[in-house]
Amino acid sequence: METNYKKIEFIPGENIESAIKELNQYKKRGVLVYGEFNGQKLYSNVDDLDSAFKKITGKTKSEFDEERKKENDKYKECQKKHKDAIPELTKEWIKKGDTILDEKYRQLWAECVPIRLDDLYQGMELQMCLDLVIELNNKCTLDEAKTIIEGQGHSGMSFGLVCVMVKSFCDRGVEFSNYVQS
Repeated sequence: METNYKKIEFIPGENIESAIKELNQYKKRGVLVYGEFNGQKLYSNVDDLDSAFKKITGKTKSEFDEERKKENDKYKECQKKHKDAIPELTKEWIKKGDTILDEKYRQLWAECVPIRLDDLYQGMELQMCLDLVIELNNKCTLDEAKTIIEGQGHSGMSFGLVCVMVKSFCDRGVEFSNYVQS
């Protein structure tokens, strides 16, 4: 089919709607072109917005938008639920810290917990920090601690955050942080 069509390149980062608009400009002039979008070929005289969405996402534009709206609503509801739970979660995490951390770290932990619960990771790093502190306090090797943090599934940012937290709440934290970040 492509032999009668001139291939065009869509601009990187272009969305489906703008790709179809670009194809429509050629269609208005009677020029047969096609372009590849996410591995799917879109044709100037064949594809409209819904057929392009169907090829690329498996859904029409309205189905796609409805699904995204539902996902967004669900996300907002989860965010609200988490925000509402922060006061109770704060108490729980402070209590967990009190059972694991040395006395000298508990006040700072109590100040840190609500901040961590209200950030991007919603407190996920609290448990990861405590898991490492437990092992370091039980005299695990630095290699063992490194294996633990590497197995926690961190992004670069969360890895660094947990290292800073361990450094702040464990006597061996500086040694650990220097070792795993070298």
